[in-house]
Amino acid sequence: MKAVWNGEVIAEAPETITIEGNEYFPPASVHREFFVPSDTPYTCPWKGVCTYYSLMVEGQELKDAAFSYEHPKEGAAEKVGQDFAGYVAFWRGVEISE
Repeated sequence: MKAVWNGEVIAEAPETITIEGNEYFPPASVHREFFVPSDTPYTCPWKGVCTYYSLMVEGQELKDAAFSYEHPKEGAAEKVGQDFAGYVAFWRGVEISE
């Protein structure tokens, strides 16, 4: 799977975890040099506290386009079927393809 925005590969991995229709990429597969921390707050009732990141590529920013659950709530991994702590998903125009 591959995540692309503004012509740049943001993440690429042979396997991802699908949660609620989103592909979550393993931490090591993500190119964090394109990430800008965001202070947007969100807490999922069953996954826990979500951390958002904006993407910055060639001087263009895509606000809150990446998100991760660094420390999912207890029981969340069992619900998904595997640990997804630190995995990163994308939205808001980031193209996900095989």
